[in-house]
Amino acid sequence: MITSPLWTDQFPRPADLSVSTELPSHVDVVIVGSGYTGLCVARVLVKSGASVAVLEKETIGWGASSRNGGMATPGLKLGLSKIYKKYGPEKGREFWRASVDAIDLIDEIVRDHDIDCDWSRTGHVAVATKESHMADLESYANWIKSEFGHAMKKISSSDIRQEIGSDRFFGGISDEISGGIQPAKYVFGLAGAVSALGVRLLEKTRVESVYSEKNHFCVVTSRGEITADEMVMATNGYTDRTLPGLKQKVIPIGSYIIVTEPLPQELQDELSPKRRMYYDTKRFINYFRLTPDGRMLWGGRNNLSVNLDLKESSMILGQQLTAVFPQLEGVPLTHSWSGQLGVTFDLMPHIGRVDGVWYANGYSGHGLSIATYLGTELGLLISGEKERSPFEEIPHQTMFFYHNRPWFLPFAARYYRLLDWLS
Repeated sequence: MITSPLWTDQFPRPADLSVSTELPSHVDVVIVGSGYTGLCVARVLVKSGASVAVLEKETIGWGASSRNGGMATPGLKLGLSKIYKKYGPEKGREFWRASVDAIDLIDEIVRDHDIDCDWSRTGHVAVATKESHMADLESYANWIKSEFGHAMKKISSSDIRQEIGSDRFFGGISDEISGGIQPAKYVFGLAGAVSALGVRLLEKTRVESVYSEKNHFCVVTSRGEITADEMVMATNGYTDRTLPGLKQKVIPIGSYIIVTEPLPQELQDELSPKRRMYYDTKRFINYFRLTPDGRMLWGGRNNLSVNLDLKESSMILGQQLTAVFPQLEGVPLTHSWSGQLGVTFDLMPHIGRVDGVWYANGYSGHGLSIATYLGTELGLLISGEKERSPFEEIPHQTMFFYHNRPWFLPFAARYYRLLDWLS
């Protein structure tokens, strides 16, 4: 079993990806982080005429952008009813619309740059793990329909086998607008597109410190110093203490994935007849799908830590997988890997500034679509093409007890497991 992502094993970083060998002395905007966020910021800014450099301490797309499950679904981590209660209906409608537009934006980017990344909008199903969860799903679908005119289909327990080859669920709701992608192909395609537009991509370039001087930023890196008029931190779940005030705004959470070997066509058709994306209704969520080459991908949070042993993780996830799909008992697992989500205390994505440095983070498991969207939104704000964003207008909650190490995660994990047991 390989303990690295399937996606980059199948599609390694292209050898012909154009990266810069020399650090420029000055650019209009310097971006730290080469995932979806940073590359989408760069895409907008270079089109506006700005000179842009993207700095990456590893290799292009090394983080969650090439490690996620490749699922784009509407909504945010914080439930829409809670968003309405907290921020009001007007903001609530904006946040919902953004989550839907984010999926359409992937369509636009893939089409505009002719990115071959197995993007397919086959929809998703949220499956009820307990009978009591079904009422909540139905209520949510009804509310979304009445508030936004967005139709989801309620699936009864008697009809659930038409959507998924498992008897473990009590029904669900389906949504046709969701999609699946090969994440590595997408991030490398996006990197190639922005490089062709003139963005300088610099790998193995670690930012060591940042300071302001005469209306510009001085960024000290492992390869020298670069100055810029504007700076963006696009590091999400991999944010370090380069800007201490930013570190305390985002919490790294581990998400773990396994995949089987490619399955026979007949078994694929049984497990996922419509090639949906799936996630369940537990707080300790599992998400799963068939990959483009016919493997079953199974992901989950496990214990929230970012350093769970990947073989131990594969055992935990493998037991979950076969509990839902007994048909896969004995089918070999080929890959086990992890990535770091960026989660905020209020479970909302945010755009903001710390010490004058722009940032976008807090996607909480919706990074494929929301990072694409917030990166684009942030680029439009910096270039002046947009005057406002609802993601910039809400307060970014922090807690006095968190500055560097998320020591509280084991306690949070126990709490969420208790809630799953009680629900």
